Amino acid sequence: MNEQPDIIIPAELDKRGHKSRERKCVSRNQVRDPAEMIRFVVGPDHRVFPDILGKLPGRGVWVSSTREDLDVAINKDGFKRGFKGNVKIPDDLTDQVEAGLRKHTLSLIGMAKKSGKLFIGFDQVMTAAKVDALGWRIEASDGAEGSRGKIRALSKAVAREVGLKLPRVIGCFHSAELGAIVGRDSLIHCAVPHGRIAKSLGVSARRLSGFVPLVPPADQDGGWADAQHEAF
Repeated sequence: MNEQPDIIIPAELDKRGHKSRERKCVSRNQVRDPAEMIRFVVGPDHRVFPDILGKLPGRGVWVSSTREDLDVAINKDGFKRGFKGNVKIPDDLTDQVEAGLRKHTLSLIGMAKKSGKLFIGFDQVMTAAKVDALGWRIEASDGAEGSRGKIRALSKAVAREVGLKLPRVIGCFHSAELGAIVGRDSLIHCAVPHGRIAKSLGVSARRLSGFVPLVPPADQDGGWADAQHEAF
């Protein structure tokens, strides 16, 4: 099945051959690629809120997509300087950003399914990994190490054989979150092949990684003991 042409991707974050328009991060005071940043706008009540897709009208202020950079922008008057006036910063602004990035990343996984570009379940992912290199592996944070390791080993071997980058992994979503995308109670393993959707997913995942680890660290509760073997 052919991919859908209307992939949802932030307006200035498109990596499909278009040159990104650089923006200044008010936290670092540096000009950066918007693909590594979050845009913020102000509502009629002068309240700051995140524009995850980068499409809302009005003046925008840009912050590098990390929790640390957002903390600096909040605590060091970065938004006041950027918007050239006093603004209201919600106490949960960081949580809003993380939730928005999680939602957008999940929506791209859902778009891959609608486009017939999502391999679902252990058997489908293993079969796909045998015949073609995977662009992204998506593993439930609460999945078992054994099955995950089998997919990882095979997908890495195939990628090396065909000379492509090792497939990266997104492991920050619970099985129930992934299951909701495909109409199941839960989903442990899925994957996206190389292509436009994988590129869009990569942009979103990299921004999300500034707020939550894509791979659950081995030293945290519920973390992956095999985290060091994952490419991320």
